[in-house]
Amino acid sequence: MTESRHALIIANDRYDDQGLKKLRAPAQDAAALAEVLHDPEIGDFEVDVVRNEPAHVMRRRVQTFFNDRRRDDIMVLHFSCHGIKSESGELYFAASDTDPRLLDATAVPAQFVRQCMSRTRAGSTVLFLDCCYGGAFSRGSSSVRASGEVNVLESFEADKSPGGRGWAVITASNSMEYAFEGPDLAANSAPRPSVFTHAVVQGLESGEADLDEDGKISCDELYEYVFDHVRDQNPNQTPSRTMEMQGDLHLAHSRRGRIKIAGIPSPPYLLDAIHSDNTLTRQGAVHELRDRLHDESLPKAEGARQDLEEIARNDIRQIADQAVGALHEIRLAPLPDHLDFGSVPEGSAARQRSVALGGPPLARHCVAQPKQSWLRVEPSTSGLNVRVETYTEGRLAGEIVLKGVAGEAVIPVEVVVEPAHKPPGTAPEPPASDETAPAPNEAETVVVHTPPPEPPPKTPPQQPPPPKASTGREEQKPRGTVSRFRRAPAFAVAALACAVAAVALGVVTVVDAAEAIERRINEGWEIEDHVRDLSVLGPLRWALITAVAALVLRPIARHDLDARRERYTKKEANITRILTTWAKGLAVPTLIVTVLTLLAYLVGSNWW
Repeated sequence: MTESRHALIIANDRYDDQGLKKLRAPAQDAAALAEVLHDPEIGDFEVDVVRNEPAHVMRRRVQTFFNDRRRDDIMVLHFSCHGIKSESGELYFAASDTDPRLLDATAVPAQFVRQCMSRTRAGSTVLFLDCCYGGAFSRGSSSVRASGEVNVLESFEADKSPGGRGWAVITASNSMEYAFEGPDLAANSAPRPSVFTHAVVQGLESGEADLDEDGKISCDELYEYVFDHVRDQNPNQTPSRTMEMQGDLHLAHSRRGRIKIAGIPSPPYLLDAIHSDNTLTRQGAVHELRDRLHDESLPKAEGARQDLEEIARNDIRQIADQAVGALHEIRLAPLPDHLDFGSVPEGSAARQRSVALGGPPLARHCVAQPKQSWLRVEPSTSGLNVRVETYTEGRLAGEIVLKGVAGEAVIPVEVVVEPAHKPPGTAPEPPASDETAPAPNEAETVVVHTPPPEPPPKTPPQQPPPPKASTGREEQKPRGTVSRFRRAPAFAVAALACAVAAVALGVVTVVDAAEAIERRINEGWEIEDHVRDLSVLGPLRWALITAVAALVLRPIARHDLDARRERYTKKEANITRILTTWAKGLAVPTLIVTVLTLLAYLVGSNWW
């Protein structure tokens, strides 16, 4: 992104006044939102966080944030705190030192924030308000009481800023969300994760807010996503917005959609083989592309995949089926392909299950998108760690969509969240995962998996057997080690040696045969006498044998290379492929020439 992008997050969860002391989410909200906005692959904002500061500091930081900006700047301001309406209907944002009886002196007026937004020369400004709104403060009481709706958006109906395209205000709710009675919040306001900020973080982090899947998340798309998400979690809370904006404002990059990799084209000799008129040559090209498909270099493997897809679409049935079979090896194959968490108590720590992703590096390179807000996905060395949040009672069914370069896979997830206080006699719940569960409002972690190295075996290493019971073979070649005798390179060298020998013997045969023909023309006698005299048949016979041996050893070497891929280093595999290719290139024409020479001798000896 070329614009200058700045974000200020103001979060207050501690208050000096006894009537403003129940917010638990702002600190965690601020950390999660700051992380996703700062991520250069998502928001790429310069982020500043202000926590639990007094009113005069908050006002100073807000005004400084909007001052001295340029036309191409994009500004994001986020409030996570109490919102209080005065008796005259004005909205204030509570600071750590806010006294509800002295709002003008100890709180931040919404009017002040609106003026800063309208005066800035920044091109675009977006304000997020995740506030618990209290009612008016009564002169004769020491508590904040409910007094109907807080018209949040009306406080920000302002003229367009002088600097550019406009502004937008998105708020968690435009009406009373909590009631304040006496020194504490009402009983129905037990601390829970901030649904609104969590939806903002999840929509940006996962890319699910990219509704048109164009790779960018606009302000409109983010609002639509947050609206649906919040209403789904709490039907009594309705996010609202007001804006005056010219064109779309893209707040973030999107990670949504299928992985795209810029493939490296196949080398020219392989492209020639792909488009060859010879069927056997094209089959060999498919085999070579299959090897490249398993390469650790993702661009190289992606180039091979694209070529195989072209072959699968355009070639004859036999070769197309081979290409389809090769492409089948990079399909997404999660294990297990279904997760059932069973019964868990409501509000308990998040439970975790692991999902392994197998196959070559190109198959493991994918995006995981949880479709429900109670699902959490994190990367692991072998695949994914999946967690479920337990804040909603009942039977939950969801799914995680995996998207890779070659297709998609869906992992169904089920869990039954039971009431926290279960009747006596109920079977105990399975223990939670040993790993620390994330905070309730932690941002959704939906990641792009770069191909990790092959995971080690998950089974613990077995104890070595007693010396007397050992056969010796297991100790010499334990699982995962490289055999001392590398069969594929050895067979490849043997194939090339036979091919070179066949060429040399073929040359000798052709030279001797030419001399035999010359003697027949000059001296007479039958051709068979000259052939016998010059010992032509000996080299001819051995040329045929060595050429056939080379062509037999070549597929043996390639088969062993494919079947025991883990035994060979990348260098050994490349050497094997080169040697077998040369062996085939020398042996095939030699075999053809020697066979034709033999047929010519058998036919010509009868009449010449």
